[in-house]
Amino acid sequence: MTETGPSPASPAAGRQERVLPAFAEELVGTLSVHSQYVLHGSIRDIHLVRHDKNPDEGGAERQYDAHHTLTEVLWNALWQEGYEALIRFDIADGFTVVTGPATQEVRELLHGRDTPRAARAQRADTPVHLAEAERTLRSIVTGWKQQGQRQKKTPEVRPRPDTPQRQHPYRVVLLIDYAARIPTDVTRLSDPERDFFLNCLKLAEDARPIPDPDSGRRLFNPVIWLADGERDLPTWLVAGSERVRTIGIPLPDLGGRRRMAQLLAEEHAAKSGGGDGRVNGQVRLDKEQPDADRAPDEHDIDTFARATAGLTLRAMRESAHMALDRGLTFAEMRDAVRIYQLGVKDNPWQAEYVRKQIRKGEAYIRSRVKGQEKAVGKTLDILKRAALGLSGAQASHPGSRPRGVLFFAGPTGTGKTELAKSVATVLFGTEDACLRFDMSEFSAPHSVDRLLGAPPGYVGYEAGGELTTAVRNDPFRVVLFDEIDKADKGVLDKFLQVLEDGRLTDGQGVTTYFSECVLIFTSNLGVRKRTGEGRREGRVAQPGMPYHQLEEIILSNVKEHFVEEIGRPELMNRLGGNVVVFDYIDAKVAAEIFDSQVGNIQRVLREEQGVHLRLSDEAHQALSAHCTADVDNGGRGIGMLLETHLINPLARALFDQEALAGTVVTVTGVRPAGDGTVALDLRVVRGDGR
Repeated sequence: MTETGPSPASPAAGRQERVLPAFAEELVGTLSVHSQYVLHGSIRDIHLVRHDKNPDEGGAERQYDAHHTLTEVLWNALWQEGYEALIRFDIADGFTVVTGPATQEVRELLHGRDTPRAARAQRADTPVHLAEAERTLRSIVTGWKQQGQRQKKTPEVRPRPDTPQRQHPYRVVLLIDYAARIPTDVTRLSDPERDFFLNCLKLAEDARPIPDPDSGRRLFNPVIWLADGERDLPTWLVAGSERVRTIGIPLPDLGGRRRMAQLLAEEHAAKSGGGDGRVNGQVRLDKEQPDADRAPDEHDIDTFARATAGLTLRAMRESAHMALDRGLTFAEMRDAVRIYQLGVKDNPWQAEYVRKQIRKGEAYIRSRVKGQEKAVGKTLDILKRAALGLSGAQASHPGSRPRGVLFFAGPTGTGKTELAKSVATVLFGTEDACLRFDMSEFSAPHSVDRLLGAPPGYVGYEAGGELTTAVRNDPFRVVLFDEIDKADKGVLDKFLQVLEDGRLTDGQGVTTYFSECVLIFTSNLGVRKRTGEGRREGRVAQPGMPYHQLEEIILSNVKEHFVEEIGRPELMNRLGGNVVVFDYIDAKVAAEIFDSQVGNIQRVLREEQGVHLRLSDEAHQALSAHCTADVDNGGRGIGMLLETHLINPLARALFDQEALAGTVVTVTGVRPAGDGTVALDLRVVRGDGR
């Protein structure tokens, strides 16, 4: 999906711009009716807040943006409502007073008068007990309303004689951080954990709003749970009370990323400016570049904002810091984002090596994939487009889509998988760069968990996903999804996100980027079509059919499958013109494939066993005629016949030989056998002459 920002002429342009993030406005605006909140999503992100300039500051703009942590955003909104302290609780450090005008008083109420002034509470080696935490939480929600709670008459906490007694409760805010780490397993709560959350739910109902002594507004002392997701807390806590409000914190949209990019551009210019080729006092690596000292312009800012689709504002800031550390200009911020996402500096796609490999690769690919000139030609066109970074260039912004996407369709055994492996060899120098998934293994409804990883609480959660883990380990590779039509619909739905956004998030919440991958799907779709009652299959693409006619039929049937049969027209739409149709092989190509596979057998025997295999002209001709008589199954069918009629007899003849090194085996004749196979006349000469 292409992102677009609001134009100056749009209706939104005349509205007053939001000063606080939406989640903060929602929380502050509902404090009179909700006593607890669950904030989930991008809780570790930083957020933009629009501030007013001081009257004596210059410039035409009277406002400016600044980024703040979630805690800072919440407190700067809440203290204006009359709250006196912000308290944080987590299972490791217990209760900590973060800030506020009543910090010292609240700290004494929590820990006693002799508590150190350090912001973080001092823990011994004893863990935080949930029962004690719940009692303290209840005191916080009531603002220590009871006199006995407000001023404890104990040797540790004595009322100060010079301190007037408060006549109203404290108005405080409690953040429960790392809330997901309180239960060991949210689906299997222990008794103390269950009691703690149940008491918190009861507290949400029992809580009463506290009046502000100045304004008279009645607002709750809110308990704010911070969790990565709603399911990190018990469902009955999140949805068990009207007093508990759930607020999602989404990833920043394009407008927010543009504002952040503008802010980071100003910071980058300030830290890298001066014209002396230095960044933070160190010599800049790019000082010889002609535009190294050029100020960032709108194009640079827009490119940076669009390149960070799916990232947090915090990730944008870290990418900018990385750019400064590496001496990159702001115009090169897209490279910094790629390094931040993938963790690698060198980009094979930007090297001249890949373009040279593709130029030389045409002859290599045609030597491996025979009889598919048009399919190979179209594949090479798509690879050239990928090498130049032109995939999806027609869109206003292609985003982080995969470098290349190919869908190989056509009869079985015509070289689809072989071409995918050849592409990996050409691009990345080795066939091992082809990561293959047999999609017949992913036909079950829950098989998508194998690719992306199981969700929390399910078996295999710790292992992660096979696909996401492999691509994170090596982002520069060809990913082959063989027989894609056999995959479950849930798996196909995940491919929509990969094709559009170039990323996937696994069961552990880790995002994997496919922006440097070439994705290849293969299928036999289109050759056969379900017709008549009983949904029987009938072949509609016949051997010997003109290629243009065969291509038209297969493309039409592939489209019908995705649109009509499985109801996924959007998947077909994203594949677009990247469907490559393979033709049936003819007799000439079949003979070439036969010779190539016989050569492979001879090479393996020579390298593994030291045996030299030879075929007489008569035997070669007869065996070729038998193995290539029916080419409907393509090269794979020829290979299966060779295995039956050549490899198996050779294995029987050589198995009982003691010394194979130097042995010469000659096939002198081929005779029909009674069972429909053939029998070979072999002459075996051992290395010692016997």
